[in-house]
Amino acid sequence: MTNSINTKTIGFIGLGNMGMAILSALVESNTIPADRIHVHNRTPGKALKAVERFGVKNYSTPEELVENSDVVILATKPQDLLSMLEPMREIFESHQVVISLAAGIQLSTLKKYISEAKLVRVMPNTPIFIQKAVISFCTSQSDPLLDDLIKNLFSPLGYVVSTEEGEEFSSVMVGSSSGTGFIFELMKYWQDWIEENGFESDVARQIVVDTFLGTAELAKKESGLSFHQLTEKVASKKGVTAAGLQSLRELELEGLLRMSFNKALMRDHELAKENS
Repeated sequence: MTNSINTKTIGFIGLGNMGMAILSALVESNTIPADRIHVHNRTPGKALKAVERFGVKNYSTPEELVENSDVVILATKPQDLLSMLEPMREIFESHQVVISLAAGIQLSTLKKYISEAKLVRVMPNTPIFIQKAVISFCTSQSDPLLDDLIKNLFSPLGYVVSTEEGEEFSSVMVGSSSGTGFIFELMKYWQDWIEENGFESDVARQIVVDTFLGTAELAKKESGLSFHQLTEKVASKKGVTAAGLQSLRELELEGLLRMSFNKALMRDHELAKENS
């Protein structure tokens, strides 16, 4: 297997939000030409829309797509994946790479249905819509060429992190994918407080978005400083920010966030057991 994606055909089984986001990003970033992208969706309407929008090729059955693709991305709902794979056990070949986006379904479970192909789990978070994702992956075997292939495929869509399956993979998934939802929740509270102090909703929302965006960009620019050091830089002693930070620490915000992360991690473990 070569790590080059320049000659490979990429097949998508499932065109929900994440599948379509990845397909869109691959085409719009010129990572994969549209004529080398194949699609299949259980309801034909979504596949036909992808054909009309991007010029990709549609297959009427998942079996046909697999037979004509070098890399197959499984983007169906997790609860539908194994039943979809059941009648396809014998058609995957050793030269193929199969990438699962399904949360809670481990590589050992996938191996029961796909014995020949090289297996990869990939978990992007939703900023993949704007090609700013954190994308974690783990593989079924140690293979530098396979690692390079995944990085070459997904790097244009965000920051790619290689992990071991288990706690590492789950932690990155919770920290980035669930973490996106946690941040949106915080942004909601931020906006509510600003509105309560007299601002219109659209103005309050823009203040929140630009505060989070500017803070993230500043942290990226000052990559040599820890988050603690950055906090100290913006909080003068006995100042306004310091007063608010003291309250956050007294209310044990860190403990609340850790509980939220751990709860999400426990649910990931539960899903893995349910689907094993």
